[in-house]
Amino acid sequence: MSEFDHQAWNWDADAAKVERAERVAEAIRVEAGPLAGLRALDYGCGTGLLGFALRAHLAHVTLADTSQGMLTVLREKILAAGVANMTPLELDLTTGPVPEGRYDLVCTLMALHHIPDIDGILARFHDLLTPGGRLCVADLDTEDGSFHGARADVHKGFDRQELAASLLRSGFRAVRFSTPYVIQRTTDHREESFPLFLAVATRA
Repeated sequence: MSEFDHQAWNWDADAAKVERAERVAEAIRVEAGPLAGLRALDYGCGTGLLGFALRAHLAHVTLADTSQGMLTVLREKILAAGVANMTPLELDLTTGPVPEGRYDLVCTLMALHHIPDIDGILARFHDLLTPGGRLCVADLDTEDGSFHGARADVHKGFDRQELAASLLRSGFRAVRFSTPYVIQRTTDHREESFPLFLAVATRA
């Protein structure tokens, strides 16, 4: 089992994660709206916190992840809530083919820094969007590695200008950034702040 499989069962018990997803969802509604009637893909969805925060504003949400533990919790949540416009999907865009379906909105929250090939995943997001569709990426600004610790094999956040250039290379336009949330975390016995950006771009 992966680290995320083990964390899935207690993921929603962290009030900060719930608040983070709600704040990012609010920013998406403002920055990428209107959302009514749109079909969305939430990639790296985890237990679906972002998707649940957006679902009332969308026609349908496909929630994709690679973690079986996260998807199991997500399926239980969808069943318990009696939700009809959410579909869980096991999907790894870094190794598998792009699904046939296309979306009006692709969003991802705190997943991009776990993906080694940024240009590659952005190109796949582009392929999954309908013409004029919007991509919303929420992740960490550049940090010194203390967020995950020195041993973690992840990106240490992202420089906004460099990410904007990657989005443009991948066929997006009208790239803009906002800061919907700041994560507070204790690292090495000190309190640190980690700003979270929301990048919104349009498929050309």
